[in-house]
Amino acid sequence: MADTASPRGLAFESPVVRDYPTSEGGDLTLTDASATTKWLVRAGADGPTADRLGARFGSSQVAPGGALVLGSRPGEWIIVGTPDEVAAAVADLDGLEAQEFMTALDWTHSRAMFRVTGADATSMLEKVCGIDWGDHMTPDGAVLSASVALTTCDLARNDRNGTPSYLVFCDRSFGQYLFDALIDAGNEFGLAVSAG
Repeated sequence: MADTASPRGLAFESPVVRDYPTSEGGDLTLTDASATTKWLVRAGADGPTADRLGARFGSSQVAPGGALVLGSRPGEWIIVGTPDEVAAAVADLDGLEAQEFMTALDWTHSRAMFRVTGADATSMLEKVCGIDWGDHMTPDGAVLSASVALTTCDLARNDRNGTPSYLVFCDRSFGQYLFDALIDAGNEFGLAVSAG
């Protein structure tokens, strides 16, 4: 992905610094989506911020402006999308800080984010994560935290056109390691890689 400038004018640099052969059209893909705008919001689990954001713990939903809101923990949300979509979702929270203690932090530069998409995405993730990826446990819209390749991650199922797709977030410092671990897990399934 091309480097993009943040609202503060800082150029984004992906945590994935190695070069990989890029291929397209595969049934299983791994994409470095780290440049996607990401914000972390914390507030009361049952207060006005929770009501405004709508996504309860363990679930996700699309905000009116198009951003994806992930209920990552009780009283904690991750908002992802284009800069304009995320800005609209965060701006929609203006005034709520007068009703409860609430924080909103730009997480774009501090978190890596990868997208795994394809029919074999669940089989790939099962190799590096001890979660039941069946539809009955992690349906489209599910949000959870788990260890992926021994790295603490936030994960969200966010299907694309009916195809299983997962967002995997980790601290930026683990980004390169996790990306390589996901490649290793997906190679047997014909993984196509799109990095930096």
